[in-house]
Parts: sequence; structure tokens; C-alpha cells
Amino acid sequence: MLPLGTALPKFDLAVVPGTYLKVDGKKVYFDRFSSDALLEKPLLLMFLCAHCPFVKHLEEELARLGQDYADRVQILAIASNSLISHPQDGSENLAAQAKKFSWSFPYLLDVDQSLAKSMKAACTPDFFLFSPSSGGKQFLQYRGQLDSSRPGNTIPVNGCDLRRALDCVLNAQVPPIHQIPSIGCNIKWHPGEEPSWFG
Repeated sequence: MLPLGTALPKFDLAVVPGTYLKVDGKKVYFDRFSSDALLEKPLLLMFLCAHCPFVKHLEEELARLGQDYADRVQILAIASNSLISHPQDGSENLAAQAKKFSWSFPYLLDVDQSLAKSMKAACTPDFFLFSPSSGGKQFLQYRGQLDSSRPGNTIPVNGCDLRRALDCVLNAQVPPIHQIPSIGCNIKWHPGEEPSWFG
């Protein structure tokens, strides 16, 4: 897992057409989204996709997270799966997923998988929460599960682990150091381009 305290890597990614960011209650659309454009808010990166049953299990809670924290946290969904092996995770299906659940955050396309690799993202879903410093940089405070619910178990989906971390960061507190890794479908790397630490 990426060490806590790691600085947010630079990125400049295309946005899935039709997905948007809500600002002051209004929909704002972007063609691209850059780390240089981030506001002085905590940042939540969520590695997601359209086909994974683990992501599907959480889709409604992700919508609630977007509604509950949109004014205080910059939330970005990241799609890093290889379209060579998994074309079902292309822009059209991602946009349909976002529209179905009224997600109020943009979906970014990590086509070359560079952001996923720099974050050591392992699966869909995978969550990374950064908080801004006085120097204008963002540093990793949480990387782990949304909660303990999984497809097929009886634990309700409520986002308690991630919500606890978000509330800590928003109140200038350090999230608990014991953080449970997220579980899901592994990120689908381009054939022959898997990172050295994968598998």
C-alpha cells in the first residue's frame, strides 16, 4: 500500500463526457481535469469501473458520499482498467453508470494507467484520501476500504470506514492509522504492462 504521508502525484486526465462536478449546486463540465486545478479542499480519489460486482455493490453509497461531502471535499472517480482487455469499461458505460446513480463528481480516464501505478492502486474499488497542507500540496491520509460490506455478506453498505477518515480530515484530525485495504476485482492492466508489485 502507498505509505501514508505520500504527496499527491501530478496528473492531467480526460473526463468521461457527460460526467460533471457540482459547484455551488450547479453542474460544471470539464474536458480535462488536472491536479493543478484542485481547490484547497481534501481530495478523494476513487478507482472505479463499470463492470466490477464489488463496485456495483457500492454504487448507491458512492452517490450518497457525493451528496454528503461535495461542498467540503473534492471527489474524483478514476477509471484505469485496460480497454484492450475490458472494453466494457469504456466511456459510454462509465457515463451511463454515473448518470444512473446521479454521481455528482467527474469520472477521469487514466488511459495509460500512470495514475493507478503511481498510487499503487490494486483493485476496483480503491480509495485514497488526501488533505491539503499550508504549502499547497496534498498528502495521503487514508487508503483503504469504504466499509466491511461485500457482495454476498450481510453487512450493510454505509461507508463507515471512509466516512470516519473524511470526518477526521475535515476536523483537522489524523485518521486512525489502522486502515483495512479495500477488496475488489484487481485493476485490469494492459497486457504485458502489469506493475512489478502486482500479483
